[in-house]
Amino acid sequence: MKKIHRSATDRVFAGVLGGLAAEFNWNVTATRVLFVILALTPFPAVITYLILWMVMGDPA
Repeated sequence: MKKIHRSATDRVFAGVLGGLAAEFNWNVTATRVLFVILALTPFPAVITYLILWMVMGDPA
C-alpha cells in the first residue's frame, strides 16, 4: 500500500490537504473549502487535521 505524503508544493500550512487532494485526484480548492465548512461545524476537523499532519509522511 502506498503511503500518502504531505504536499511540498501545494501547501498553505502543512501540506496535508494538498497531499490528500493529490493522492485522491481531488480539486485542492474544493478540498480546502470543504475543510473550512467542516471546521465550522461540530465535526472535529482541526483535530483530524493535526492527527493527519503527524501520521502522514514528510513532503515528497
